[in-house]
Amino acid sequence: MRLILQIIIICLLAANCFLFYTMTVSFDRARKANVILAGKLQTVSGAKTPAEKSRRSGDFANREYFSPDAVDGGELVTVISSDPPGLNPLLTNEKSASDIFALCSLTLAERDWKHREKYRPVLAESFSISPDNKSYRIKLRKGVKWQSFTDPDTGIFHPAKEITAHDIKFTVDTILDPGVNCAALRGYYSDISEVKIINDHEFIVSWKKEYYGSKASTLSLFPLPRHFYCPDRKFDAQKFNNAHSKNRMIISCGAYILRSWENSKEIVLERNPDYIGFDFGAAPPIPRRIFKIIKLPNTRFQALLAGKINLLGLSAEQWFTRTDTPEFNSGAIRKIRYPDYTSYNYIGYNHKVHCFGDAATRRALTMLVNRQAILDKLYFGCGKISKGPFIPGSVYSDSKLEPLPFAPEEAKKLLAQAGWKDTDGDGILERDGKKFTFTMLQISGATTQHRMLLMVKNDFAAAGIDMKLQTVEWNVLLERLKNQKFEACSLGWANSDDPDLYQIFHSSQSNIGGDNFISFRNNELDKLIVDLRREFDMDKRIKMNHRIEKLIHEEQPYTFLFCFDSLVAVSSQFKNIKLYPNRIYPISFYWQEDEKNE
Repeated sequence: MRLILQIIIICLLAANCFLFYTMTVSFDRARKANVILAGKLQTVSGAKTPAEKSRRSGDFANREYFSPDAVDGGELVTVISSDPPGLNPLLTNEKSASDIFALCSLTLAERDWKHREKYRPVLAESFSISPDNKSYRIKLRKGVKWQSFTDPDTGIFHPAKEITAHDIKFTVDTILDPGVNCAALRGYYSDISEVKIINDHEFIVSWKKEYYGSKASTLSLFPLPRHFYCPDRKFDAQKFNNAHSKNRMIISCGAYILRSWENSKEIVLERNPDYIGFDFGAAPPIPRRIFKIIKLPNTRFQALLAGKINLLGLSAEQWFTRTDTPEFNSGAIRKIRYPDYTSYNYIGYNHKVHCFGDAATRRALTMLVNRQAILDKLYFGCGKISKGPFIPGSVYSDSKLEPLPFAPEEAKKLLAQAGWKDTDGDGILERDGKKFTFTMLQISGATTQHRMLLMVKNDFAAAGIDMKLQTVEWNVLLERLKNQKFEACSLGWANSDDPDLYQIFHSSQSNIGGDNFISFRNNELDKLIVDLRREFDMDKRIKMNHRIEKLIHEEQPYTFLFCFDSLVAVSSQFKNIKLYPNRIYPISFYWQEDEKNE
């Protein structure tokens, strides 16, 4: 009996030991699993463990603006009005295409979000600039890779491959190739004399002349995957231009990977697991970015209220008259307003058309448009009247120069002096036997623009000018502008921190495909634009820009309209929404479920 009892006790002790061992191992496995999981979450959110931090030393642009409290997860759904014309960054500068490409690519360096005069490294590990500002030595980070892909033309699979200096040289060579349809971009790089490869991770960009914008142009360079665009090492410009399938793709090296593009529905990006930002605590916490393609503003707004999109730029009318809803009143959707004067909109006139060839007529047109009435009625005063292409309040804009006033009677006198008269009494002015009649293109679905242009049409009609309206799709409009087959249009441009108007207003850019599609020509302005590119003394640059601004003011190549406030609606579940100078950066947002839903 005693023997049996001893055996039972021994068995129980053994069982307890086994249970303790099992629990210990399980606990240890759980602890390790939690550590691994926490590490993954911290990697995604931007908060690294010391071991992870040590993987990469040195600076990485804007890493400190990513929250260490970020939670991994969610998706950010925003909206674009139409399918982009393509995603090849050399062939299109359309905004939605540029925004999507930027999320999937890397530049050598980026401006600091708070201190935009500073450049900080991204793809570059380091860079140095020669005293004469003509030579830039760049050292690339090692281990940054292109995503794997299958070539749409050959069906050949290409595994992930490291980015090298040869990819940067390929980008520059492609931009400078006169057969590539990137005339506007080429203007910024035409003075590069050489990209000299030192080794796979180092190269030197040399410029023929001193150019103030060479720093921005060099450091904003991005790599193009040479093995994607010319796998046989033989570059064909026409093939590059016309590669429809490839120009709908992005071979990523950035924060996100292009996962799908369904025409007229959506473009989906997924976070790149190999993104270099993970190693610096600067990776986006949100795994998916979705761009819904919704043309009509009302449909977009209804999608916002229904929770189908969660970040939307509102019109002023929506902001002031349509946000008294349970979604906004409960705080489920936040409203953010800030002055975003880094862009302006305008009416552009094709100077080859007989009505727009002289400055007096163009000045009169601007003075006929009641811009303040339009701003107040359609935009609820959310902005200011623009006087030219520089950021209002910047040192480059002359504070003494005021926008042309709304002065219909003075405008009529200018038109008469320019030779415009109503000789047959039909209410429409004529000059040299031609009526002052032209067609303004407007964008399909842009209802606020349509209302604005109707007001402009009435302002012009009161002075004897017949402006007809033609509605076209966005892609059609871009094609018409590219080929200069239009008479007038209304669009917008982004301003630059360091203005360089070569792309938009220099006469050399007025050829087919250039961004001076209005064909504006002024010899003095051409010289000033070129001289400004060679000037590094800030006082002289300010003085030259003031003269440029005055010349454009006198010539009125455009009727400059407005710089707007940004009116943004965003789901309250998104955190780390901070306002930087004239901007917010959704890449640093993170998603956190409301407590009531947890």
